[in-house]
Amino acid sequence: MSTDADTAASTVTVPIPAGATLTVDGRHLVAKGRAGEVRRDFPRDVLTITVRPGEVQIALTIPPHRKQAKALLHTWERHVGNLLTGATKGFEARLKSVAAHFPMKLQVREDHLLIENFLGEKHPRVADIVAGVSATVEGDYVILRGVDIELVGRAAATIERTTHIRDYDPRVFQDGIYLVDHAHPREG
Repeated sequence: MSTDADTAASTVTVPIPAGATLTVDGRHLVAKGRAGEVRRDFPRDVLTITVRPGEVQIALTIPPHRKQAKALLHTWERHVGNLLTGATKGFEARLKSVAAHFPMKLQVREDHLLIENFLGEKHPRVADIVAGVSATVEGDYVILRGVDIELVGRAAATIERTTHIRDYDPRVFQDGIYLVDHAHPREG
């Protein structure tokens, strides 16, 4: 027996911003906009996604009274929102290099970030930049830009991990590259 409350609890509607299109291609959601194209798989056995003019409707195919149903529905509401934001504006994250002992030199070469003279090391450390993300160095900051929020976050985590220091007291040796601005929609 299904009531109106069950139906309301099992669907959510996300508006599509101007300049963006969203299509369902099998198990993939594809968002296109002026910033680029973003693709994401979704669980077809649990969700039904319907694209209408100006909005996307996400419906659960599991009973809404289950414990995880509401959480899953709202998680996918944010995923669709991030797809549309990435396609229209793109995302940006900022990392800051901190060098208390030795001055670091940062360079972007193709799909790598070279970190030279980190703690006086003779060989540079190399952080791979994920495909779909661009990196630039502006002074002490590394700026990552891309249309997929997960790829931008993954690139930031890779850079942070590359400068992780082992076997030193972190209160004294604070050198490294740290995330100061999480992936957020780009301005303008």
